Amino acid sequence: MTTEIRRVGPEAAAEVLAVVRAAFADRPALDPPADALGETEESIAAMLVPGGGLLVLDDGVAVGAVVLDPVGDPVEAVYLRRFGIAPAAQGRGLAHDLVRAGLAEADRAGARRVVILAREELPRTAGFWRDMGFTETARHAPYVEMARPAPVTVDVPSADAMRDLGRRLAGHLAGGDVLVLSGELGAGKTTFTQGLGEGLGVRGGVTSPTFVISRVHPPLGDGPALVHVDAYRIGGRAELDDLDLDTDLDEAVTVVEWGTGLAEGLSDARLEVRIARATARTDVDPEADPRVVEIDAIGARWLGVDLRPIG
Repeated sequence: MTTEIRRVGPEAAAEVLAVVRAAFADRPALDPPADALGETEESIAAMLVPGGGLLVLDDGVAVGAVVLDPVGDPVEAVYLRRFGIAPAAQGRGLAHDLVRAGLAEADRAGARRVVILAREELPRTAGFWRDMGFTETARHAPYVEMARPAPVTVDVPSADAMRDLGRRLAGHLAGGDVLVLSGELGAGKTTFTQGLGEGLGVRGGVTSPTFVISRVHPPLGDGPALVHVDAYRIGGRAELDDLDLDTDLDEAVTVVEWGTGLAEGLSDARLEVRIARATARTDVDPEADPRVVEIDAIGARWLGVDLRPIG
């Protein structure tokens, strides 16, 4: 099967409605019934006018949908409404992909937050959104409002620019913050961390901790220390715990390279920094070897922090 996620507008109201009806009809009966079950092609078309929506297509057949509802001028938040995956397409990770696509659209719109409304009676649904980085922010019975920061995507043309990005991000960090870095070898993770160290004002030049696994850089002033960890050679969470990092977490900024799937448990709130080469794009010079950096803020700690200026 060929799967794609396509940006759509009111012209796709019939396809969006078909997915919404199939997805919401498959859920447990609620009292009062889900508002989505009362939608019509006309009401969905009207919802799609302000911000459009996304369709998940399997061999051209719509199997997933979400309506993007921007709030504010300029856009402050994007609500993900009528989110659903048709029953026959569930269990394949498409919901995760659709959420990520919605977050990317919020980033492009310049939104600071992404918001969803989940029913109080559906704890598994709320659990899915928590797994996607959303935090409960309010209750409006029968709904639970959950929100998370929109990711920030930054084009980084050079190593100097990567270091400068780290310096700028350091101004938003405090003791207890955890950053999880991912990217292929040579992507620029250590270069980024060097900038963080400069911005935090810590002692010693930051280098890759590959051969020592972890290294602590004490602060030169009143700021936090920098704990730099390379998880590439760590076989699992138990080995990461053996590094005794918890003694430093409350007072230090902890950066874990290659930490995806291992370091998330170190803190309920974290910054996931994903670094990728941009040479596959057609709008850049392949000789320049630029990067695209996505900074994804997870947890309540970051709901009140606007990271957009660093981009």
